[in-house]
Amino acid sequence: MTDLKLVALDSEDLAVVSAHLQDSVFKVADIAWSPRDGQFSVAANRFVWEEAARKRKGFERRRAALVFKRVLAVRSTGIDRKNRDDVLSLLAIRFEQKGEGPDGTIELVLSGAATIVLDVECIEIQLADIGGAWEAASRPRHPGA
Repeated sequence: MTDLKLVALDSEDLAVVSAHLQDSVFKVADIAWSPRDGQFSVAANRFVWEEAARKRKGFERRRAALVFKRVLAVRSTGIDRKNRDDVLSLLAIRFEQKGEGPDGTIELVLSGAATIVLDVECIEIQLADIGGAWEAASRPRHPGA
């Protein structure tokens, strides 16, 4: 498999990025926010969904970097930022436009009713695999799916 590299510049692109990152896990320590640069990033272990559909066993994860640019502010709920070893699980990424312009909020929906909300000038996101693959213990399961 080749390394995944995606750019999102609108809501449709964001939906593709969100699908590739569903069930990614990361530690609080893997989150970085640079107000000066207007950049928010997460280094996550993503489940490789694009390969999972073809396999019955031998699922894998890959280390990936997710970078949000043109970020104005960041806030979170349900996350203890002092406990840097807490593991968070990403369920989805959503965008809500404020008005007629490209600005709005991006919400990272996490398990356990936790969220990270980014106020952004526009959608400008990069996702790239940054490490090799390793075997995942199992395929993530969702009740009712």
